[in-house]
Amino acid sequence: MVLSINVFIQTQILAQTESTVELHNPVIPGTFADPSVVEHEGKFYVYATIDPWGGDSLACWASDDFQNWELHKLNYPTKLACTSSLSNGNKVWAPSVVKRGDTFYMYVSVGSEVWCGLAKHPLGEWRNPLGDKPLIAFDTTKYYHVIDAEAFIDDDGKAYLYWGSGWEWINGHCFAAELGNDMCSFKTKPVEVTPKNYFEAPFMVKHNGKYFLTYSDGKTIEDTYKVRYAVGDSPFGPFEEAANSPILETNDSLQVYGPGHHAFFSFRGKNYILYHRHSLPFVPGTANRQICINEFEFDDENNRIVKIIPLNTQLFPKVNNVLFEKNRTTIFISTGMKNR
Repeated sequence: MVLSINVFIQTQILAQTESTVELHNPVIPGTFADPSVVEHEGKFYVYATIDPWGGDSLACWASDDFQNWELHKLNYPTKLACTSSLSNGNKVWAPSVVKRGDTFYMYVSVGSEVWCGLAKHPLGEWRNPLGDKPLIAFDTTKYYHVIDAEAFIDDDGKAYLYWGSGWEWINGHCFAAELGNDMCSFKTKPVEVTPKNYFEAPFMVKHNGKYFLTYSDGKTIEDTYKVRYAVGDSPFGPFEEAANSPILETNDSLQVYGPGHHAFFSFRGKNYILYHRHSLPFVPGTANRQICINEFEFDDENNRIVKIIPLNTQLFPKVNNVLFEKNRTTIFISTGMKNR
């Protein structure tokens, strides 16, 4: 006799299948500029200057999918809270937000000074650990414009700050210093690291052991604004501008004018650039800008960033949960008994 036993094995396999969604530029509604982005607990947070020419506070947009955005009001920074005896009348500009440990740190330009803040969540509450003082005060000599600070955390955990612009749209200067453990003081004395054709908006990214100092050149109120980059072997350079720089610039055929003041980020194995461009119709001399996104790639063989085409659409990852069907398996077991 052969005894058969039916065993039902029910398996539920939860799989993640990677698909994409098409984003449309501008990716965030309204007129905003100088974006910074962080990801936290499944959400993206984009901080930006309120156009034209900043407001009394920052804009902070949050999204689960980079398609649907919700605008939040932050308690800090504000023009009122970030004003010193040396501050000029410039509003709240150009945020940089990074996470180190369990804390978020912000560097923001207010009154042509760099102010810092910290919070345990991207939406705050934010506070200035320096009280009523800026991290970098107004430069009374007007050698350079104290704006556009951007933080960078290296592979070894050391943190650096890059900042600086020019006056009257010329003579941009870039400074760098290692940040202290508190992220709101300097461990080293600031040094000038200005590469060729630099004007403002530095952003450091490291790839394959090389330091890519990216930055903007030209006038943000004109179609001359663009993104350039230079490469070095250390966070302080020296930096040599790449042969294929600039990598992002005005494209008449796509009606993209003055793209720049960017941030790089990675998500699910892809690299992206977030930047502003002018709203349409483009009116030279104005600052009505919009935030856009495109993918970018590295040319590892030549230690370069591949030129970026500012397309009006961009594919972006979307994760779907798929439940596979239950499987039924029958196992036959022989008892070794036979009918005779």
